[in-house]
Amino acid sequence: MTIIAAADGSALGNPGPAGWAWYVDDNTWAAGGWDHATNNQGELMAVLQLLRSTAHVDEDLLILCDSQYVINSVTKWMPGWKKKGWRKGDGKPVMNVELLKQIDDAIVGRRYRFEWVRGHVGHPLNEAADVRARGAAESFQRGSECPAGPGYPGAAVSDSRLGATSSAPSHGTTPLF
Repeated sequence: MTIIAAADGSALGNPGPAGWAWYVDDNTWAAGGWDHATNNQGELMAVLQLLRSTAHVDEDLLILCDSQYVINSVTKWMPGWKKKGWRKGDGKPVMNVELLKQIDDAIVGRRYRFEWVRGHVGHPLNEAADVRARGAAESFQRGSECPAGPGYPGAAVSDSRLGATSSAPSHGTTPLF
C-alpha cells in the first residue's frame, strides 16, 4: 500500500505569520506554524512532519507537493549540497539548512517519492493541505490557537503536533520542536 499525502506551506507577507500542513484525508492530517517564517520554510516543515508522522508505518509514501523548491531540494540538490558541506555551487550557505538536514535524516530508509501538483487549481488533496496551512498562518497572525489536526494513526501524539513554535528555523538555529 502507498500513503498518498499532500504537503503545503503558507506565509502571510512572506516572511510573516506562516503555517504548514500535510493532508491524507479529513481524519488524517496535521498542521502548525510560526509567528514569522517564509513560505519555503512552511513547505519544508510540512514534508518533514509528514515524514516524521509516518515513520512508524512500513509503507511507500507519495508526497504531493506544489513546491518545485522542495522537490528539487530533496531529490536533486541535497546530495551535492551535503558533499560541499551544505554549501551551494557558488559557495554560499544553503538556505533553510536545519530543516533540510532534518528531512535528510527523516528519509533514511524510507520509500518515498514526490509528485509535483499545480497549486490552486482544485487538486483535492493539495487544496485541503493549503486550507490547513493557511489556517495555521492565520491563527498565528491572530494570536489564536492553531488547529493541529488528528495526526497519523499510531503516531506518537507529539509527532503530529510538532512545528508549532513562536519563531521560525533559520541558518544555524535548531527549530524549537
